[in-house]
Amino acid sequence: MSDETNPEFDRVEGAPHPRETMRLFGQSGAEAAFLSAVNGGRLHHGWLITGPRGVGKATLAWRIARFLLAEEPPGMFAPQPPKTMDIPADHPVMRRSLALSEPRLKLVRRDWDAEEKKADSVITVKRIRELKGFFQMSAADGGRRVVIVDAADEMNPNAANALLKVLEEPPADAVLLLISHQPSRLLPTIRSRCTELRCATLAPRDMALALAQAGVETPDAAALAELSGGSVGEAVRIITQDGLKIYADIVTLMSTLPRLDRPRAIALAESAAGKANEPRYDLILRLMEQFMARAARTGLFLPPPEAASGEAALLARLAPDATFARKWADLQQRLGARVRQGKAVNLDPAALLLDMVLRIDEVAAALPTR
Repeated sequence: MSDETNPEFDRVEGAPHPRETMRLFGQSGAEAAFLSAVNGGRLHHGWLITGPRGVGKATLAWRIARFLLAEEPPGMFAPQPPKTMDIPADHPVMRRSLALSEPRLKLVRRDWDAEEKKADSVITVKRIRELKGFFQMSAADGGRRVVIVDAADEMNPNAANALLKVLEEPPADAVLLLISHQPSRLLPTIRSRCTELRCATLAPRDMALALAQAGVETPDAAALAELSGGSVGEAVRIITQDGLKIYADIVTLMSTLPRLDRPRAIALAESAAGKANEPRYDLILRLMEQFMARAARTGLFLPPPEAASGEAALLARLAPDATFARKWADLQQRLGARVRQGKAVNLDPAALLLDMVLRIDEVAAALPTR
């Protein structure tokens, strides 16, 4: 792995890389399932680690990889079956994996385009073909070899077919860990040759612990768990981009419905204008969609925990019944498609955001008067 010297685009800004994250919170079920398989002699050669983005899939993959490479092989004098995948901080495997210099571990991710100064959009077949040389060289060291593919969803068709051949005829003592945000995008034959480990979204307590480990201050773990969908990676983005205040501003704006405060709406839209504000623009769009989804949930008598002051009463007013739940769900879907199309053709961010707010106002105008 010594050739992995490119910028780490798979690191969430403001947080450590998954291989640098020592503890994993909220995924005890997935860890227990893997340990049970190992201790029961059912270590499969292919593992598909699935779940939403940012919930710890890559961290789990690195924990598994280090554990497998550090574990003593079974034998007459083998120790008792391990109860945890923790290994000492000073273990050689730990040190080498942190330095990306472990010879029996291969990380497969998208290439870095030095000229464009950005990552490629897909994992190419070249990266998968490199596994042949890796398996040949690492075989000389003996013991297990581990491959992490992050993320398998990003393979192009040729790469996916090449990986399938590896899964069909895996080298001895090789374990492949495939990280997948959307397993439905993978070839069915790839999925069928792997054992799945499902990672769940994080509850507020686990969210707070995970953020504390990352060195990120947690102003409101419950609100972050709600708005991030239980994703630590998304929670870090929300914190670093002042997303809790943005969502509070959205709630304040929506509280003026159905008599929309247009100057406030224009100010919110214009705050996302310009190339320098692209991250804020993307976050506002996600939080606006989140607001509509939460309104839909409320109308179906499944009110979510409050993520901003006054939100619960507002959502109850905007979605008083299942009819309005359907209206908000439909609007979220339509505006989501409209936003994606608008971004694809580079529509003005401020205009796109303002249009979104006006469409929300139209739905609110149909609310029964009280």
